[in-house]
Amino acid sequence: MGPGTYLDFEKPVLELEARIRDMRAFADDENVELSKELHLLEGKLDKLKRETFSSLTRWQRVQLARHPLRPYSLDYIDKMTEGFLSLHGDRAYGDDRALVGGPTVLGDWPVMILGQQKGRTTKEKLANNFGMCHPEGYRKAMRLMNMAARYGRPIVILIDTPGAFPGIEAEERGQAEAIARNLREMSLLPVPVVIAIIGEGASGGALGIGLGDRVLMLENAWYSVISPEGCAAILWREQGASNAPKAAEALKLVADDLIALGVVDQIVPEPLGGAHRDPVKAAGILKAILLDNLVELSRLSPEELVARRRAKYRQMGVFAEDDTF
Repeated sequence: MGPGTYLDFEKPVLELEARIRDMRAFADDENVELSKELHLLEGKLDKLKRETFSSLTRWQRVQLARHPLRPYSLDYIDKMTEGFLSLHGDRAYGDDRALVGGPTVLGDWPVMILGQQKGRTTKEKLANNFGMCHPEGYRKAMRLMNMAARYGRPIVILIDTPGAFPGIEAEERGQAEAIARNLREMSLLPVPVVIAIIGEGASGGALGIGLGDRVLMLENAWYSVISPEGCAAILWREQGASNAPKAAEALKLVADDLIALGVVDQIVPEPLGGAHRDPVKAAGILKAILLDNLVELSRLSPEELVARRRAKYRQMGVFAEDDTF
């Protein structure tokens, strides 16, 4: 990791890692035996990492989900699949680079894979609109999902977005309608649909491609109707920025919370310290869990898939009836 690519709570871990690297380099250069000292430091590092990352607050997990080195959709696609063919355009307005997708092979499974792509460099971030889809992105996603349905291919969707694009031009081109149509059409797809929230899952931007048979969530991802900053701005107004950590706690937006609420179905473990610490291992873990879910869902008929999917979402939430009104 280079300068500025660590979070505050990661700093003690990174400093100890740097110390171990320097000691190992010194031992090699000077031909000095330091194996005992290195072993002690490595034990101390392992303990520090486990203590640090086993007790993260919700706000710290939000920060990990936004880590500048965290793998994005195309990183996972590159490491998990073979023969990915990126398709473009919604056949109505244009192409949205915030949404990538196309046919590929996951293990032995031909699938259609979709994902929101933020962009790594400043140029990519601007071209991809920081992963915030326009209406044409959601329409492109639906076009590819319908294509998968025609050919009987399962669908894998990777979610990572700070939200749908909120600009006036998106509203003029039908942002709300595009998201609403996707929800309706995805509920009727006759093929398995597996969702994985790999980073940020904000509001309708995530939900617009987030209705599936199984919803997986990486250990350090978040998923909520609003970001902590947005929530804090509404509740605390001028003091909102400083209250984002408090809002994150109240929103219950991390994987453990959402499992308890029945919003997601399975937590995907990450390498110790987060997916950015070992992207190859993180992709391997996610791939194995995706394949397990595809095997299970493949045993169901199209009619069973649709019926179970619709029942799954109808059962979400809690309500009470009061006869006093």
